Amino acid sequence: MSQLSYVHGASTQPLIGRTIGDQFDATCAAHPDRLALVVRHQDVRWTYADLKSRVDAFAAGLVGLGLQVGDRIGVWAPNCAEWTVAQFATARAGLILVNINPAYRLSEAEYALNKVGCRALVTAVRHKTSEYLAMVRELQASGKLPALETVITIGADAHDGCLRFDDVAASATASDHARLAEIGPTLQFDDPINIQFTSGTTGFPKGATLSHHNILNNGFFVGEAIRLQPGDRVCIPVPLYHCFGMVMGNLGCLTHGATMVYPSEGFEALAVLEAVSQERCQALYGVPTMFIALLGHPDFDAFDLTSLRTGIMAGSPCPIEVMRQVIDRMHMPEVTIAYGMTETSPVSFQSACDDGLNVRVSTVGRLQPHLEVKIVDEQGRIVPRGQPGELCTRGYSVMLGYWDDPERTAEAIDPAGWMHTGDLATIDADGCGNIVGRIKDMVIRGGENIYPREIEEFLYRHPAVQDVQVIGVPDSRYGEELCAWIVLRPGEALEAEGVRDFCRGQIAHYKIPRHIRFVEGFPTTVTGKVQKFAMREAMIAELDLVLERTA
Repeated sequence: MSQLSYVHGASTQPLIGRTIGDQFDATCAAHPDRLALVVRHQDVRWTYADLKSRVDAFAAGLVGLGLQVGDRIGVWAPNCAEWTVAQFATARAGLILVNINPAYRLSEAEYALNKVGCRALVTAVRHKTSEYLAMVRELQASGKLPALETVITIGADAHDGCLRFDDVAASATASDHARLAEIGPTLQFDDPINIQFTSGTTGFPKGATLSHHNILNNGFFVGEAIRLQPGDRVCIPVPLYHCFGMVMGNLGCLTHGATMVYPSEGFEALAVLEAVSQERCQALYGVPTMFIALLGHPDFDAFDLTSLRTGIMAGSPCPIEVMRQVIDRMHMPEVTIAYGMTETSPVSFQSACDDGLNVRVSTVGRLQPHLEVKIVDEQGRIVPRGQPGELCTRGYSVMLGYWDDPERTAEAIDPAGWMHTGDLATIDADGCGNIVGRIKDMVIRGGENIYPREIEEFLYRHPAVQDVQVIGVPDSRYGEELCAWIVLRPGEALEAEGVRDFCRGQIAHYKIPRHIRFVEGFPTTVTGKVQKFAMREAMIAELDLVLERTA
């Protein structure tokens, strides 16, 4: 065995060499009467035959609107049946699905839609405090969305200047269906099919561009790792706009003839417990924050969760005690931990159903099939087993690149094809990985990746702010929370709530700092470099925070 930190996911199971559309047709043909999708808040219960008829009609309707192969179409909505129909329909028509985070506000939506040049947008009218259609209209009225030609609204109500989702499907003609049938054979599995935005250290999100091959295979092998079977029901309370929902959830189910179950539009602990109990789900996905909320729900013991067998906990480090409770109290003896990133479709490491408890609570498991990982030092040399370094991934899962951003693509993917993750990791003697830190200062709050630079650049816009540094501090519920240290301009006054008011409606709620301190300056090195670790240590001491042990 190699004494170096290099592992290869050797496998006799071949990669899937087809497009998502071809896989969709094959699964629907093999399991026409099997339940494909359950959306409890919409009273949707569709078989694979039902889903196929809706996907085919919507895909043909999109073709009828004049959208061409390679055009970008955004989806801005919480979890719903229309999101899933759009996901599979765009793949069939060769359109590139652009995931728009439901928490985005004006400036973020404007940037994302323009960065990739979305010609069409499928949107919810509103969700909670987000008025999506109103925001789109505000941007259109001021001429800020020049590429956007078509807005498709979800729901029964008609809106001026927009098309209803159901009407797009109903408008498809025989010639539209014929054109759709012609498009399918021309598509290649290496074609770009999905753009997911991930925050960037420059303050602007990057559009990770993924192919059929990237995400179809990753969904398949994630499903293999939890021994997903035809007819299994997978409870998916994680957001569809994220890889966890649309790849690990939807595509994992599609490749195995399993059932996608959405408990609610957004995460609600009670809705998840009801869905698992009443739908008799075999698998449950979630970030640790979700599992903590489920275990802590006052009515937890009233629900029968004995149908559960497996699932995935991913998105942020999992406290070891939480993992033990999930196994014992939620009847999930085969629950797995997964690690990855959007740019790698997403999963690279995953524990196995039959791994010992120690492996599942203290590592992120072993490398997925057909992938390579190496751990390197600052000079790019592979380090010995057990020594920390930067985790680099190579293989089918690595993204095509960042949309229209060759410079940042080249920074992330080296000439040999290695994706440099920015994560510090170790590989033990058994080949199991462990994430020990981050080279950069990215914060992971409840499964959401947040780059402090983005928040800092936004807060710099406030007229009273002279300087600002944002860090992550430990939090028992979300894993980490944002903390902003702010230096005010001379003569200016500002309170913490005023900072939060400045953020509301402009940036996503999870990016608004929870802890805000006004300071005279920051701890620095002799060369003037800000020491964020010292700020973090000071906040841990001031707030009496506890660092959780995690895998």
